[in-house]
Amino acid sequence: MENLNYWFEFNLNAFLWIFIILNVVNVVIQTIKTIVTVNGTPFAAAVINAVTFAIYTVVVVFMNADGLGVFWKAVIIGIVNFIGVYVVKLIEVKNRKDKLWKVEATVARTKSSEVQALLDNARIPHNYIHAGQYTIFNCYCETKKQSEAIKEILTNHNAKYFVSETKVL
Repeated sequence: MENLNYWFEFNLNAFLWIFIILNVVNVVIQTIKTIVTVNGTPFAAAVINAVTFAIYTVVVVFMNADGLGVFWKAVIIGIVNFIGVYVVKLIEVKNRKDKLWKVEATVARTKSSEVQALLDNARIPHNYIHAGQYTIFNCYCETKKQSEAIKEILTNHNAKYFVSETKVL
């Protein structure tokens, strides 16, 4: 550690760039680890976890080096974490596959004709059944646009609804 500290005293610019790059890599891989742990296979989660801890060990060594003050290290880590997590999540959301969602809604029977017309206009596949003073709609959304449309329709008509994921498309 002393040799590392000595080298960085004379090469502050190199230390700064290495520290930033290591933290960017660490944040990106830690964020990916979180996503893979939740959505991936046990083997993929184990591999990404092993890699992230190996990289984090190197980051800890750099955090303990004297090349840069604690305040600046905290500022750099905060900025890198914000940007890194934001970018990885944007990429993850953009690459997310569409899913088929089933929306089961209960609407007052007096509003069912209007809701049915709006669902037809929005081209949302659905069926329904009258049950006393209510109508129960089963709607199927394949796209985010359909999901947004149905949410607006049902909210505007004071419907109670339940959403469930049925299949990845």
